[in-house]
Amino acid sequence: MTVNILGTEYKIIVKNYDEEEAFSKNSYSGFCNGYKKEIVLCDMHTFKGWENEDEETIVNCHKQDLRHEIVHAFFYESGLWDNSCCGGAWAKNEEMVDWIALQGEKIYEAWKSCDAIS
Repeated sequence: MTVNILGTEYKIIVKNYDEEEAFSKNSYSGFCNGYKKEIVLCDMHTFKGWENEDEETIVNCHKQDLRHEIVHAFFYESGLWDNSCCGGAWAKNEEMVDWIALQGEKIYEAWKSCDAIS
């Protein structure tokens, strides 16, 4: 699967926990590689400690992780990835990326409800 990020196609790849070193090394369940134009997500069925999670939780986590990594990709493609601040790149701030990923749908619905979408 691919997703268009500001005119650039990103490949969405799902891997098992043991197939990707970053999952265990960095405790990631997903990451965006702007250099390779890839979003890599862990199949949460295989994530260490998640073996007994119910399907609804796994599906919702996967969707949230995908939204989160897409936000990272937008920041990368817009040029904000590394150059967003002198003392540390705000566009890499996980808290802010999570907020956008979690609230984006609600923001879109609010815009749509008052005909603010072009």
